[in-house]
Amino acid sequence: MATTKYSPRLKGKYKSEVVPALQKRFSYKSVMQVPRLEKIAINRGVNGAVNDKKLIDIAIDELTTITGQKAVATNSKKDISNFKLRKNMPIGTRVTLRGDKMYEFLDRLIAVALPRVRDFKGVNEKSFDGRGNYTMGVTEQIIFPEIDIDKVNRITGLDITFVTTAQTDEEAYELLKELGMPFKNIKK
Repeated sequence: MATTKYSPRLKGKYKSEVVPALQKRFSYKSVMQVPRLEKIAINRGVNGAVNDKKLIDIAIDELTTITGQKAVATNSKKDISNFKLRKNMPIGTRVTLRGDKMYEFLDRLIAVALPRVRDFKGVNEKSFDGRGNYTMGVTEQIIFPEIDIDKVNRITGLDITFVTTAQTDEEAYELLKELGMPFKNIKK
């Protein structure tokens, strides 16, 4: 009995549907010119982490549960006396997803988490940075089904950045749209 290697659904969709569609749209000469998703970086600032060190541990656990990859604490870069902040104090968490875990997370974000947002009408398409990367904010971590709502003591948001190899925002927009990102229907 031969075992087949697991491959995420969106990874297969990228190869079979997205690459031909983008090649046709932008008339690339080679498949290697077609933009691809390089990584997804998820950041989360923890409000009150200066006073309560347990909040960082909780945030790391939640981010690890959401992404399926171990999150790490981010430290402050300088002293700010008004906030009682010292250099190298943990103030947030982050995780960078690549490869199969990246496609798995994107699939769950598009198919499960975003539809659970109250009054969801699509994500804003104006959040591109000019270099083909897209950043969006999620206001509540409880939209992810992996988070047990009864164990959450504080609702916080997180920033999700999609880093692509696209040269322009238009190429990145088409790439994410083909992958299934639910952009709002208003065009520029």
